[in-house]
Amino acid sequence: MAEAAERPTVPAWLNAYPAGIDWHAEMPERPLHALLDDAVARFADRPAADFMGKKYTYAEIGRAVDRFAKGLQGLGVKKGDRVGLFLPNSPYFVIAYFAVLKCGGIVVNFNPLYAEREIAKQIADSGASVMVTVDVRQLVDKLEAVNRSTPVPAVVLCRMAGALPVPKSWLYPIAKAKDVAKPPKDGRYHAFDRLIDNDGRFAPVDVDPGDIAVLQYTGGTTGVPKGAMLTHGNIYANTWQSSLWFPDAALGQERTLGVLPFFHVFAMTVVMNFSVMIGAEIVMLPRFDLDQVMKILSTKRPTLFPAVPTIYTAINGHKHLDRYDISSLKFCLSGGASLPVEVKQTFERLTGCKLVEGYGLTESSPVATANPLNGVNKTGSIGLPLPGTTVEIVDLEDRTKVLGIGERGEVCLSGPQIMKGYWNREEETADTLADGRLHTGDVGYMDEDGYTFIVDRIKDLILAGGYNVYPRTVEEAIYLHPSVEEVVCGGVPDPYRGQTVKVWIKLVDGRTMTRDDLKTFLKDKLSPIEMPRVVEFRDEPLPKTMIGKLSRKTLVEEDAAKGEGG
Repeated sequence: MAEAAERPTVPAWLNAYPAGIDWHAEMPERPLHALLDDAVARFADRPAADFMGKKYTYAEIGRAVDRFAKGLQGLGVKKGDRVGLFLPNSPYFVIAYFAVLKCGGIVVNFNPLYAEREIAKQIADSGASVMVTVDVRQLVDKLEAVNRSTPVPAVVLCRMAGALPVPKSWLYPIAKAKDVAKPPKDGRYHAFDRLIDNDGRFAPVDVDPGDIAVLQYTGGTTGVPKGAMLTHGNIYANTWQSSLWFPDAALGQERTLGVLPFFHVFAMTVVMNFSVMIGAEIVMLPRFDLDQVMKILSTKRPTLFPAVPTIYTAINGHKHLDRYDISSLKFCLSGGASLPVEVKQTFERLTGCKLVEGYGLTESSPVATANPLNGVNKTGSIGLPLPGTTVEIVDLEDRTKVLGIGERGEVCLSGPQIMKGYWNREEETADTLADGRLHTGDVGYMDEDGYTFIVDRIKDLILAGGYNVYPRTVEEAIYLHPSVEEVVCGGVPDPYRGQTVKVWIKLVDGRTMTRDDLKTFLKDKLSPIEMPRVVEFRDEPLPKTMIGKLSRKTLVEEDAAKGEGG
């Protein structure tokens, strides 16, 4: 194998780096739970969480974490044990997360919306010995269904009513009686309230920054779920990098709206851990509901609001946006998917809040680049590398060859936030981390100022008649039409060209469009090879992933199942 090309001595982005942010900043190496210990010491009496109106201070969260850590140790949890969090956004998630880390355990994040088959596979692959969930029938029923084929380990059951304020906590068991789980009394279930009924003096565990903190499952570049091993040092560093990128954040004064699910790596770092590091209050919502979000924005007055593009799109299109005062927002970070220029500009115009796009992967804990809050935001760019992060573009054929400015290739990353590897998958680890770089599977280029532009995913490239068509290019052109609310472009089978370009479109309510209208609009915006050959208009919102990202995979699979697309 050829030797990897040497990295340039002076990165292109240094000349354009935001004033007051040092790319060379030294990253502290600490156990991840030190975030919470520091916050408790500095912001003890400050609010840490607001869940459905019930508030918790940092001191209260800290005490609950220590008590739950002791309770977990009583269940036999020791260093290196995997503990699954099968939880919606709530104080229980924060408490369980840091308690597991203090025990030296490894957090395994589970999506509560997973089907039984997915849950079973992840339990088996991770070897989780304990699962933590809430007494919601839907979740407990899933675990019981899984247990019939794949033994489910011990389960810690948290009372949803216990997280609610009075009188909601009294009314919940009555009003939601049919939704409250009644698990079998077979010794596998352990009440959270009983486990935290102790003095909080857990047995300290020696945790090294290089130890695994979280197994975060991802489809990666192959689509096969695998656990990214994120170390204490990885996640702590990424949280620190994120704090450096937002130097104007006021310690102990900010309020973050946490609607993105904490079990997803983006929210885990940028909403939960980042808020803990700066002593912010997290206003937690268990799921996204547009009207509820608008009400919270207006009444709770959050200042920080990390989200995904579809959420900002929904806010832009709210029919009564003018009735809500959301002027408290200071800055918003978009991640999880590419941010259409029109969405960014409309949101900033309507709200007066700065919205910047960031980029990252599960394997990078996740944030790698972002546009500066105070500096140049280049249209269509994912921004500049965070402090200590290196971005390189390598040749698609020769993965050891680093390309020059403006050349298109695979985006590769290196830095303190890059994962240790994939859990029990040595070959995939070696391939993804080849030559000391994280190979992202994204195609892009870097300009002369060090700003990176993503063209598309390698696996999403449409090969039409020997030409490469990038779905993102097609989508961005269609988003320019004012009648388009959502669009996804994908490759579908074609007997002549191999693949052809198909788009799925959801129009703004009350608007109409024909295929001919679309073709006319795109005539001067796309080449003939990029022009959609198949157009499907849908009345309902397009399918999305668990964090609200438009799901190309789902739409393409639907076509394949129907034998359509050409």
